[in-house]
Formats: sequence, C-alpha cells, structure tokens
Amino acid sequence: MPELPEVETVKRGLAPVMEGSRIRRAELRRPDLRFPFPPAFAEALEGRQVISLGRRAKYLLIDLDGGDVVIAHLGMSGSFRVEGNEVPAETPGDFQMPRRKDQRHDHVVFHLVTPDGERRVVYNDPRRFGFMDLARRENLASHAFFRDLGAEPTGNTLDADYIAAKFRGRQTPLKAALLDQKNIAGLGNIYVCEALWRAHLSPERLAGSLVTAAGKPKKELVALTQSIRAVIADAIEAGGSTLRDHIRADGSLGYFQHSFSAYDREKQPCRTPGCQGTIGRIVQSGRSTFYCAACQK
Repeated sequence: MPELPEVETVKRGLAPVMEGSRIRRAELRRPDLRFPFPPAFAEALEGRQVISLGRRAKYLLIDLDGGDVVIAHLGMSGSFRVEGNEVPAETPGDFQMPRRKDQRHDHVVFHLVTPDGERRVVYNDPRRFGFMDLARRENLASHAFFRDLGAEPTGNTLDADYIAAKFRGRQTPLKAALLDQKNIAGLGNIYVCEALWRAHLSPERLAGSLVTAAGKPKKELVALTQSIRAVIADAIEAGGSTLRDHIRADGSLGYFQHSFSAYDREKQPCRTPGCQGTIGRIVQSGRSTFYCAACQK
C-alpha cells in the first residue's frame, strides 16, 4: 500500500497541473471503487475550480471553490497520471505521464481546463481498494476518516513529549503502537521498520518501556522520534518507494527502496556500522517485520 511519502509525492506531482484549474467534467467509469461514489459526485465537481492540494495521513485532499474537498485514498494499487497538451519541458511543474498502466483500470477522469490547455488527471486502480469521497472543509476535522488521527510525522506537533503521552503505560509492542493511526497519522509498515532500525529499537519492545514513571520520554524515545521524522523526510525527498504498483505522479518510479536498511532485507547483513548481525523477519499482527536482533534492543 502506498504510504505517507508516496501520497505526498503524488500530491506534489499533481499540484502544478490541478491547482488553479477548473474541472470541466468528472468522468466516472464505474459506480464504485472500494465504496460507492457519493451521490451526484460527478455533478458536484463539474465547473469547480481546484484551489489547492493537500494531504492528511495517507489521504490526498483536493480543495475546491465553495468549500468542498475531494478526499482520495490510493488503496493498494491506485495511482494518478496526467494526460493532455504538451508544454515545454523546462516549464516549472510540467510533467507528461506515460501510459504505463492498463487503461481498462482507468476508473475516474478529471477533465481540466488549465492555463496550458485541456489536461486530464486519470485515476487508475486495478484492485479497486482506493476510494473517493466529498466533504465540507469546515467539517473535515470531524469526518470519520480524520477525527481520530494522531499527529503528522512531518509537523511540529510530533515530538518526544507527544509520543510519551501516547505510549505511557502501554503494554503494546512498539511496532504496533507506531502503526496505530490514533498515535501517529500516516506511518506504515515500511517506514516503521526503517525508523526502528535507525533508532536501534526492537519492534517487540513494549511501547511503555520508553517512558519514565513520571511520563517523560526516555532517551530512546527521543532517538526514535528523530528517526521517524528523518526517515519520512528522506523518503519524501527521494520521491517515495516503489513496491509493486506505486508510481510517482509523473510516471517515474520512487527510489527510496534503494536505501532500505531493514525492510525486505531478510538474511542480509545489518548496515549498522560495527554490527555483525543480519536482518531477520518476524510476523506481527499479520505483517512482516524486518529488524536486526543483534543491535535493535
């Protein structure tokens, strides 16, 4: 599943084309994705101007004039591409997406009127685990998708004191606590494995063990917080990771996977300087966890 850095990469790729454009028509080629589209969804988008693109956790947010917001989730295999009139390659924000996916799975097409002419933003989703919804901006914080989400790992809210308050007294394994979206929004399996490796912490360690009796973060939790923020920032800078179906908004592949130190490196040498261990794999809550038992305690 595309994780937060992948969704951030898609947002940044789509923004130059979509922001300021008008949706001439929204074409729905089926009645549903993972869930049915909202009633009169296409009609509600017709003629609307795209004010801005944003992101909350793993959700892409398309703000429209009039205060409505399109909420899009990529699910397991969803991706966007841009088609239309070519513009000079040196133009800032230009990207012309090659058709790298089976067009039979093009389920939603936003027909845009942009300063550069007609463009199309196409949502492709072979597995149809993604979905789209429509909400009012003023109601977004209380929306069922967002009301229980924790802090963003890219914002200033996420610090060691914040996590300490969430982890205090918790007997949950550390990895499970990090994947809990009520604690930190948008963290997924890949980047949790990477952050734990960077912080030299075992995924099986209890979350509460990183907090003092007085509720203060121990030094290990400070290091983990720094690792979370750093690994997310590095992944965004690298354009996300390419696993199975994920591609960037311009059709190119993310390349952070070439920097993985733990994830999907089972039986390979640990990259921690001086460590003689190897990366192992265990299953936690049905998900593969990759870590080095020699240096992650």
